[in-house]
Amino acid sequence: MKTGACRFCAAPLELTFCDLGMSPLSNAFVKPAEAHRSETFYPLHAYVCERCFLVQIEQFETPEHIFGDYVYFSSYSDSWLGHCRRYAESMRAALGLGPQSLVIEIASNDGYLLQFFKEAGIPVLGIEPARNVAAAAQGKGIPTLLEFFGAALASRLAREGGADLVVANNVMAHVPDLNDFAAGLRHVLKPGGVLTVEVPHLLRLIEGHQFDTIYHEHFSYFSFTTAQRVLARHGLAVHEVEQLPTHGGSLRIHAGPADAGRTAAPAVEALLAEERRAGLGGREIYASFSEKAKHSKRALLKFMIEAKNAGKHIAGYGAPAKGNTLLNYCGIRTDLLDYTVDRSPHKQGLLLPGTRIPVFGPEKIMETRPDYVLILPWNLKDEICGQMAGIRDWGGRFVVPIPEVTVI
Repeated sequence: MKTGACRFCAAPLELTFCDLGMSPLSNAFVKPAEAHRSETFYPLHAYVCERCFLVQIEQFETPEHIFGDYVYFSSYSDSWLGHCRRYAESMRAALGLGPQSLVIEIASNDGYLLQFFKEAGIPVLGIEPARNVAAAAQGKGIPTLLEFFGAALASRLAREGGADLVVANNVMAHVPDLNDFAAGLRHVLKPGGVLTVEVPHLLRLIEGHQFDTIYHEHFSYFSFTTAQRVLARHGLAVHEVEQLPTHGGSLRIHAGPADAGRTAAPAVEALLAEERRAGLGGREIYASFSEKAKHSKRALLKFMIEAKNAGKHIAGYGAPAKGNTLLNYCGIRTDLLDYTVDRSPHKQGLLLPGTRIPVFGPEKIMETRPDYVLILPWNLKDEICGQMAGIRDWGGRFVVPIPEVTVI
């Protein structure tokens, strides 16, 4: 994206959506041996295009730098794996997928989703640019191309036959060249193929004060209206949309080649109408979001400062990208948060970017018995509260920071 120009329609970017100051890359974890070295901080400033209403941040680093060696592995959330299993079962039944079909997933991570199609005897292909993550998928027997997806790769795959189902879960937000990516989605589909795209829903982000969802790996933030426009420009017609609880409120958009003649389900127009009523086609809803972020920041700092002044100990649960946005924007370091824990061994033993808060395994909480556990992946709060219910044995309580500070 050129500085100051919309990455979809090239209109000038002038309206601020949310300015979160300076922040490091949210998945650039620091090794303890390198803690003395400096980190690079980048502006974390989201704008909204007043022509197409795509919310977006500027690109400062290449995808190769951001995603070439990645610490996020999808398989460490039980609820997310359940979500993916249910999806695989439903799409298998709806499309009649079988041994003659091909399912391609873009940004297939560690094979977390394709494994469920493979178990059912359906041929699969993953596309994953992160070397270490792709290796984990290949270790599960998931064929995986170590490449970034775009129109060139899609054309190559189309010459080899194309896909009956293309899955793009939480990846469309991660691509700086949005038009090249969307063009590739059309190329790689068979004439009767189906694409499903999952993205966090901008309307829910706004309603839920979810400013921590903004980080440098997320180049774009989609309303349904804008996502439909992006797909339509590249020959893809949306015929269904589902609203999901994942990631604080997401969309699963079903689309296919525009010339396939599918009839759009009633949910499509219903959601477009909901977004119009909410004001997503005007300036005010975007211009007012920064105040919501500031309010949430002040509320969290007030709670943590008062708790620490009262002699309480606070630990974190999780080391997600959104947590690093939250902690850096709020200026929370080890003076307020003793440490955090994460189930992923790929994050344990490292330091959070920017704040340098140490990451341990979940057992650390049971050893140190903190008074409060701040849930950084608040979208998984129910799962985490169940896994860590033992903190109640010593009177420990959970704290959810978004949209309002809530003590459980």
